[in-house]
Parts: sequence; C-alpha cells; structure tokens
Amino acid sequence: MTDPALNIDTIVAISTPPGRGGIGIVRLSGPEAAGIAVQLVRLTSPLAAGRVRLATVVDEQGEKVDEALATYFAAPRSYTGEDLVEIAAHGSPVVLEWLVRRATELGARLATPGEFTQRAFVSGRLDLTQAEAVRDLIDAQTLAQARQAAGQLSGALSHRVTPAKQSLLELIALLEAGIDFAEDDVDVTPADEIARRIDAVRTPLAALAASFARGRILHDGLTLAIVGRPNAGKSSLFNRLVERDRAIVTATAGTTRDLVTERIALDGIPLELVDTAGLREGREEAEQIGIARSREAFADAALVLLVLDASAPLNDEETNLLEAVQHRAAIVVANKCDLANAAPLLTVLHEKKIEVLETSALTGTGISALKEKIIALATGGAAAEPGMVTNLRQHQALETALAALADATQANANAIPHEMLLLDLYRALWALDSLTGQTTPDDVLNLIFSTFCIGK
Repeated sequence: MTDPALNIDTIVAISTPPGRGGIGIVRLSGPEAAGIAVQLVRLTSPLAAGRVRLATVVDEQGEKVDEALATYFAAPRSYTGEDLVEIAAHGSPVVLEWLVRRATELGARLATPGEFTQRAFVSGRLDLTQAEAVRDLIDAQTLAQARQAAGQLSGALSHRVTPAKQSLLELIALLEAGIDFAEDDVDVTPADEIARRIDAVRTPLAALAASFARGRILHDGLTLAIVGRPNAGKSSLFNRLVERDRAIVTATAGTTRDLVTERIALDGIPLELVDTAGLREGREEAEQIGIARSREAFADAALVLLVLDASAPLNDEETNLLEAVQHRAAIVVANKCDLANAAPLLTVLHEKKIEVLETSALTGTGISALKEKIIALATGGAAAEPGMVTNLRQHQALETALAALADATQANANAIPHEMLLLDLYRALWALDSLTGQTTPDDVLNLIFSTFCIGK
C-alpha cells in the first residue's frame, strides 16, 4: 500500500456511531494492540484469545470512570488478520474519547477511514469485492440491500468469477506450453478448441456483467417523479405508494405547491418518490415556482409516472406530456378509473395505442399492478440473483475482460500467432484480477477505502 506504516503501526478508533448510546466500542489493531489495551483498562484476569474479560476504565488519577468488556482476537484469527482488541464500554462520548486519547498516548495512532477493512484486505482475510461489501452492508437502507451485501461479504461474487478465471488460466497455460515446447513435438492446440475454451470463459462472465442492470439499481436506487395536471390524483397515488398520508390531499386543484419526497422500497429496490405540483399556467408566484420545480423533477427523474384524470378529457399540457414520455422510462396511469365517466379517456388512449394502467387511488384498484410495473421498469425485467455486480468499478472490470476475450476470439479466427493471442488473454486475466483486487493500483484502493467510515 502507499502508507508504509500499514500493518506496522497499531491503530485505534471508535467503531460505533457518534453520539450517546447503550454501548460504545473502541477498537485497536496491530502488533501492540494487546499491550496497549492492558494499560488502558484494569482487567479482572489476563487477556486470552477469543475470551471476554471484565475491565474497569480509570482516569489519570486511577479513579473508576466506567465498567467495560475487553475481547482479544489474536492474529491471524481476527477481522484484520492482526492482533485486535475491542473494548466495549457504555456509550458515553466522553469515556470513548478518553480511551482513544489515552491509546494514542500509549503509542497507537488514529485509524484513517476504512483502515481496519483495508488491513483485512492486505492480510488476505477479504478480497476487494468482499471489502466493498462491508461498506455496502453498513450503508444498506433496505433488507434486500443488506442481503445482497451479506452475500458479497460471504464471497458470492468471487465464487462466480473464480471458475471462469481458472478456465482462463488453464487456457493460458496450454498455449504457453505449446509455445515453450514447440520444438519437442508438442501438439499445437487447434483453433476450434481454443474458440471453445474462450467461449467457456466468456459465457459466465457475460451473464455476470448483465446482472449489473439490476445490481446497480439495488445498490443506488432510482428517482420516480409523479407528474400530471392539478387534481388528477398524484398526491393520492403518492400516499398509496408510501402507504401513509404523506402528501396533503384536498378536492381543491393545486394543493401541492412544492416537491414532496419520500424514500420507499419496492421488492428491495430503493425508490425516491417525488410528488410534484400540478402542471398548468401558474396563477400565483408560489404556484409558478412549484410548477417550475415540477418540470425540473420531470427532466431529472430516472422514471416518470404520468397521472391522467380518467374523468376528464386530455388537455394540451397532457398531450405534450404524453409525447414527451414516449422517449422516457415512463408509466402512464389513468387514475379515478372507478368513476362512471372514465371510459371516454380510456378509449382515446387505446386509439392512440398508448399503454395505460387503470388505477383508483381512492379504492386501491390497480395499485398492486402499478407497483409491479414500477419494479419491472426499474430493473428492466432483470431478476435478482446471488453475487450480482453492484458498482461501476466491478462492471468496468468485467467489460474490459469481455472486450479482451472478444479480441482473442477474433485473433484466433484470423489464425494470429499464439504469442499475440496470449496478449489478449492476459489482458482479460488482469481485468479479472482487478475485480477482486490482486492487481488493483494503490490509488484505486485508497480511493475505495476512503469512502468507509472511521472505525471500520
């Protein structure tokens, strides 16, 4: 790593969130972790690997400040692969800060963001995809995100990459042997055999790269803007999706004057719903500002839910919106379909060959179908699967490997010498190595771990 002190210094940090709480944990990792810990607290019995010890936290005068538990994890059987001690005291910021300050006086240094996990990576306890999963698990906002991150932490993504990488290594070794022993009557590998082996590597990697369609959405989420004329039922549908009365709903047109946002999860997909002001010519300054913001939300959102009033004919604004959403990821909803005069609008939409979903925010009709449609539109129909690719770095590594394999396939078809073909295969191998971290540059690693919280 770029830090020469890494895996030499003993580091310390508070590993629990800032603020007061029932429990607060101070974590030490490094060669002097145990030695510093026994000076930080008074132990009822000596530290022992894998054992919890009662301890007393004392101040500079030796006065009791708190009671704590100290747990010692001996190298290499610890999170970081080094000697590691966790001191669990009561969650008083004053006590925790005292422990950290005293630890630095005894020779430890403050950990940088993500340094504990970075040490786990350097020691081989985690590969890079697992290290990234630690951050994702901490940041998870839905159970689906947590499940996905936990799977990655268990090595699900690495397990999908490993067989393809092994097959690639075997092909490289076969071609290298053919070159090295060409004068010893070693048979040259036929082109059709090389093509078959390349395809055996490419197919699972292509499937893994395709999982990014859903994995990215699961990881990052999407924004869904609900737009339409005033009093079409946008806020009512918004409340139905949120499953509580979040937006104000009245019979008066133009009730919503500003953007109302709420985060929800549909099938584990994080969605930020944006309820917008009704689009029309604003009559007051406040309404005009709200409508301007609605148009911005419409332009910026990844998904659009266009709500039409099924009991009223189309107006010019709605006609323009219908044309605009033809080129967007959008769902057209005819709300108030429970009303007797809803049929004329539905007939017009069907004649225009516009796919429309009939809903009633009042009765709940069509809400389940609407949620299913949102999920399908958000994910592009991609199904959830173990070990999905969830971030751009991982996806780019796979795309680089696939491009190299495509070049190798073309070179093989054109009877290019195996020495040149191997360049493409090695390029694919290096891309797979960067996925799990074996050949990732230090600046990339430092950037990744700097996004972690301190203490993890």
